[in-house]
Amino acid sequence: MTLTKRVIPCLDVADGRVVKGLHFSSIKDAGDPVQLAEKYSKEGADELIFLDITASQEQRETIKSLVSKVAQVINIPFTVGGGIKTLQHARDILLNGADKVAINTGAVKNPEIITELMELFGKQCIVIAIDAKRNYNVEDGKNIFSEDNQKFWFEVFIYGGKKGTGLDAIDWAKKVEKLGAGEILLTSIDMDGTKNGYDVLLTREIVNSVHIPVIASGGCGKPEHMLEIFKNSNVDAALAASIFHYETHSVDRVKEFLKERGIPVRL
Repeated sequence: MTLTKRVIPCLDVADGRVVKGLHFSSIKDAGDPVQLAEKYSKEGADELIFLDITASQEQRETIKSLVSKVAQVINIPFTVGGGIKTLQHARDILLNGADKVAINTGAVKNPEIITELMELFGKQCIVIAIDAKRNYNVEDGKNIFSEDNQKFWFEVFIYGGKKGTGLDAIDWAKKVEKLGAGEILLTSIDMDGTKNGYDVLLTREIVNSVHIPVIASGGCGKPEHMLEIFKNSNVDAALAASIFHYETHSVDRVKEFLKERGIPVRL
């Protein structure tokens, strides 16, 4: 049986509003999270991801009341991330209606939390978000790639893309899988908000280095970009924001487009 590919809208939330940026900055308003969540659920989204994008930077927890309001208007799996550092905080998010928690900064700072969360809530609830960017300062011990005659490696960033960690994204992906992550949400900072398509090389390399599902994120500007990432990597899901928020494309139409071109999706 062929597993269907998932199409996932993403709500990046700041100050209670859905926002969209470019390379994780120059943020602009995109609407009300509860209204958008309800709309995407009705349009046939396979899942919804909600990221409180300034929580880690501002050293605060995700807004639980907003999570609860979103959970009440949807009937699809719901992943929430942003500022999650403790088991208690993850528990609060799940009790407020989330099905999974996504962690980036908290996992880099304290990798053991991945195993603790997995043991407490089950692997299927734990999504590790990896925000990666090409680093052209080639270092020993990194997975080096070459494109357009330029050598680079993929570095993991935390605090909403603001701080490099020195971690190689491929090595980190393998490590989080070993520690008990159930899924990886992989975002290319280089492609984020550009609408030029996903980073196919990054996505393919991460997918090929782990055995858990990977969600591609960053750069989707049209349905063709989803088609490209599904055809050129074995990624399990594609996430998009701009194309859905600004009503250029609806979720159901994008899924019909993919199905007509041979990508197995659930309509």
